[in-house]
Amino acid sequence: MNEHDVEKAASLLDVAGFEAASSPEAAGVVIVNTCCIRQKAEQKFYSLMGRLKRLKAKRSLVLGVTGCIAQMEKGAIAERLPFIDFALGPASIHLVGDAVKAGLRGERTLDFSENGCLSSLYVRPGNAQRKVKSYVTIMKGCDNFCAYCVVPYVRGREASRKSADVIEEVEELAASGAKEVVLLGQNVNSYNKGTDDLSFAELLERIDGIAGVERIRFVTSHPKDLSDGLIGCFGRLGRLCEHIHLPFQSGSDKVLRSMNRGYTRDEYEEKIGKLKEKCPGIAITADCIVGFPGEDEEDFRSTMELVERTRFDGIFSFCFSPRKRTAAASLPDKVPPDAARSKLRALQELQKGITREKFEGMEGTRVEVLVEGLSKNSREELTGRTRTNRIVNFRGPAQMIGKLVEVEIVKGFANSLRGADA
Repeated sequence: MNEHDVEKAASLLDVAGFEAASSPEAAGVVIVNTCCIRQKAEQKFYSLMGRLKRLKAKRSLVLGVTGCIAQMEKGAIAERLPFIDFALGPASIHLVGDAVKAGLRGERTLDFSENGCLSSLYVRPGNAQRKVKSYVTIMKGCDNFCAYCVVPYVRGREASRKSADVIEEVEELAASGAKEVVLLGQNVNSYNKGTDDLSFAELLERIDGIAGVERIRFVTSHPKDLSDGLIGCFGRLGRLCEHIHLPFQSGSDKVLRSMNRGYTRDEYEEKIGKLKEKCPGIAITADCIVGFPGEDEEDFRSTMELVERTRFDGIFSFCFSPRKRTAAASLPDKVPPDAARSKLRALQELQKGITREKFEGMEGTRVEVLVEGLSKNSREELTGRTRTNRIVNFRGPAQMIGKLVEVEIVKGFANSLRGADA
């Protein structure tokens, strides 16, 4: 989602007449888009701003901050970083062009509106770099108020775009050459909840029929809102990829209640079972937090048991990070940092073995890969993804970029697959 926020800003600045620079040192305008989901990201942001302050002191430079840290800090960010020229919250991204122009005139802009402009979620392909894979924001905000999560406070309450606008954007992206669309929202499962517009499952059906779209993905899903109708889309809609990201956060019912997640472990496992029944071979990834306040050894064993039973294709796992304004920040029974890190290492080691085993099991099979570009590891190789969202690196001509190709898997690693030369 942060990556797409950057795309939106770049599109708006392109319209305003600005061109992308190759580096901060070559730029006249530098904008830092921020995330505050975890404390580490916030620490890295302030460290970066220290370096940019020194750069700004050397020459004329407009420096701005956008995103969640700006929204969380509001006016305080201008006091902490008095050298910045503007700060915009996520809902004010449509003002970025005006903010830059004001900065060039020596004027400061601070805008932390919580309502925002839904039309600013629309990134027209003519105003942004054409890509094989394109992101489409279908809604913003979240109404769940999980105890550890700052999203409702920095991204606001849920608001869905009209389905007609989403469909129009996907049609334009497909016409411009996008082969894969990724639908974005803090909780896409509650898209258009309480309205008479299309449900999320109905929206997927409509997009599945758009000419030129080869693949459809979406993130992120909340388990409590995963309906049978949405589950039924997997294995039935031909362009919907066989992959879902479904965070479980903990395998302990006690911890899930404390997190205010709204489901039990049994309910989560029941939905996983339905997904596998409707779509055998579906890849399932998830998020998990260890060291949440009050988590004891039995709670952590429940999490490890859930991972062993479900055999996720991958997990994004983190130690609990207290965030300002959230309910969990003031909970008692904090887990000592060393104990939390020890749990995290054990969980990651378990999942690493499961993922490697799954990837090694693909050796000798042939899979469809959407070639996204050159590999990050070698400019002589191409990289792409399977329908189950697994990365494949292989040698082949650059003319394959943007195409669906069949690749034989010759080696499975911990995080990627090696394909035979094309």
